[in-house]
Amino acid sequence: MRALITGGRGGIGQAILDALACDVTVLDLPEFDVASVGAWAALEGEFDAAFLNAGIGIGYADVAELPDEEIDRIVRANFLGVVYGTRECARRLMPNGGSIVATASLAGLVGMPYDPMYTATKHAVVGWVRSASNGLALRGIRLNALCPGFTDTPIVEDELRGMLPVPLMEPSFVAQAALAALNDSESGRAWIVQPGRIEPYSFRGVPGPRE
Repeated sequence: MRALITGGRGGIGQAILDALACDVTVLDLPEFDVASVGAWAALEGEFDAAFLNAGIGIGYADVAELPDEEIDRIVRANFLGVVYGTRECARRLMPNGGSIVATASLAGLVGMPYDPMYTATKHAVVGWVRSASNGLALRGIRLNALCPGFTDTPIVEDELRGMLPVPLMEPSFVAQAALAALNDSESGRAWIVQPGRIEPYSFRGVPGPRE
């Protein structure tokens, strides 16, 4: 198996790299910008697996204080990087099919008031995975989302750590979940990762019209 990982030099990405026993291409700043169409177009080789893991937080709880440049930066890193990466895998990186895992977050399933833009972009990743998976299935590609809770990485700011209702997870535990999502026989699912728990999330259907 040949795999690629974006954001593979720290935190969850590094843990996924450590857990893989195969040929891995690591894509990370400053050499590779996941929000650059040109960077993805220049990527060479074929891959069986992709972990679209790059992401950032910006930490603005008060939306009135959000700078324009920070909105653009987090949308590009957290969401467009997943869109471009998925598209490139579908176009030419997985000609014989394969599996893609996009790192979202538990914040992609619930509201997280500490960073509304982070929450919004991770909701976007989950929505992308759920809606893009059917079309990718025609190409033999599975696409699933990884939705970890609070993990011991630099993205969790120091002032937030003392306020958390659950212990921080080790990145190595989240990496186990990433491999479970990679090997999922189904597609379009969101894998929740909480301390001691790794399982697909059960989405409730939208209620129909009232008669």
